[in-house]
Amino acid sequence: MDLPARVAAGGLIDPPRVVVALLSGGRDSVCMLDLAVRARGPADVLALHVDYGFRPESHDDADFCSSLCGGLGVELVTERPVRPETSGNLQAWARDVRYAAAARLAEARDATIVTGHTADDQVETILYRLASSPSRRALLGMKERDGRLARPLLGTTRAEVTAYDEERGLAWREDRTNEEEGYARNRVRHGLVPELAAIHPAAVQNVLRTAALLRGRGAGRARRRRARRHRRGGAWPHRPRPLRRAAAGAAPARPPAARRRGRRAPGRGRRPLRRPGRRTPPRWLAPRSRRRRPGGARVRSAAGRARSLGGIGETPAHVRRRRTLRGSASSVGQIALLFGLPASLSRSVRRSSAAHACFANPS
Repeated sequence: MDLPARVAAGGLIDPPRVVVALLSGGRDSVCMLDLAVRARGPADVLALHVDYGFRPESHDDADFCSSLCGGLGVELVTERPVRPETSGNLQAWARDVRYAAAARLAEARDATIVTGHTADDQVETILYRLASSPSRRALLGMKERDGRLARPLLGTTRAEVTAYDEERGLAWREDRTNEEEGYARNRVRHGLVPELAAIHPAAVQNVLRTAALLRGRGAGRARRRRARRHRRGGAWPHRPRPLRRAAAGAAPARPPAARRRGRRAPGRGRRPLRRPGRRTPPRWLAPRSRRRRPGGARVRSAAGRARSLGGIGETPAHVRRRRTLRGSASSVGQIALLFGLPASLSRSVRRSSAAHACFANPS
């Protein structure tokens, strides 16, 4: 699948919202702007360029963006913020200014903001966050959709973007600060990522795959939390819980008595009840010689033999009861004879044992 079809299949720049493309003049943002124009048309695309004045040639970048948008028929908005005098992280300040300006345009026009972040940027972001602030967020990386912000090229490599620009005959500007080692992000790009690729050829793909797996698990947990909140009736603190459930259309909660009995309330299904008239013997009277075979079949030791009580090909219930009754009486009688008890006493023991077997296995 070629790059325009892949971006269109992602659905991140679909109508009806207008597209606000962040345009720096680099190869990634130029590629994203061209793809947005091909997908939506020039009338539905707005470009935003921010001239920070960090470099002497920054005005040339603004002129290039103006020329590019004029050739594509796209409206361009240029911002020139005032650089702060206080020392600090200029990269973070520039990012905040850029996204704040894009958010104002998006709110005014009900638009979607698109950036040119690629898969290479995703790997660099994950590694940088992992080194600077270890957390689960570091391994998740950037999202393809984050509110109004969309990153349609997040699954595309920088090499693919370069090939697209060259095929379309698109020019771009090179930012020489991207080659300076004074920025931590550049050290990750030019030092850490190549070293990882030297350790294993698929290191970059493995980082991306790990982030995708973690995002999938996080999305699954979020869906389960939303489902639990929906079953509980939503989050309306000004209403009692029964009213919340009724307003959300949820099934009524189980009454306390039903919860104590372990049964389900009416309208939510029932578990099968015991047969009428069947009694369960006390635990201290229940036979203790029951075991389970592999596969779930139950057996009972009687007269030195294991008799099946369930499982595949199980013996009918009436035959099991008869065999159990006969086996229990005979084994108790054998024990009585072994200890030298009189025959009459042995018969009475067998009769009492048979009565106990009937009680433990009622019909």
